[in-house]
Amino acid sequence: MNANLPSAAIEKVKFFYQFIRTPRTIGSVTPSSRFLTNKMIDNVPWSEVGSVAELGCGTGVITRAIHEAMKPGTKAILFEKDPYLHKQLAFQYPVSSTYFDALSLSESIRQEGLEQVDCIISGLPFANFQPAFREALMEQIYQSLQPNGYFIAFQYSLQMKKQLQAYFDILSIQFVLLNVPPAFVYVCQKRSY
Repeated sequence: MNANLPSAAIEKVKFFYQFIRTPRTIGSVTPSSRFLTNKMIDNVPWSEVGSVAELGCGTGVITRAIHEAMKPGTKAILFEKDPYLHKQLAFQYPVSSTYFDALSLSESIRQEGLEQVDCIISGLPFANFQPAFREALMEQIYQSLQPNGYFIAFQYSLQMKKQLQAYFDILSIQFVLLNVPPAFVYVCQKRSY
């Protein structure tokens, strides 16, 4: 990679390359914009969050923002299936544990000495997944989240609204125009019962 390129340009090239290799697991041709990243992060009540999991970290744009926003002592658990991106994340965030498979979310959280986490942030492209896989992921997310915990996810359509309502209270759906493509941020909370 050319050392003279700005890091944002390098990140876009890496992301595009990974998209070409595995388009069904990477939902976009470019990393999340700062506007989308800020919308995701600003919806987390960081003073209440002692543990957070990020699903589908990609090149780590949102991961970086999570690490900047979380209070000292917060445990972050990262999930990225792509081997190259996974290796990069493990190198960049050695204080956080990095796992491959979001379908092993509950088991991975237990390996970290936790029963559940306070917040799950997701960049996974749910619309690209088969219905059975999507349902299995939703079960993992629900089981892995504390009562009243937050699930914050961005999607490129409103397709997931009905499925999310079956598991969570949707506190808001926020549209972010300044992203390629424009995205919806779902801010959800697990019911306490």
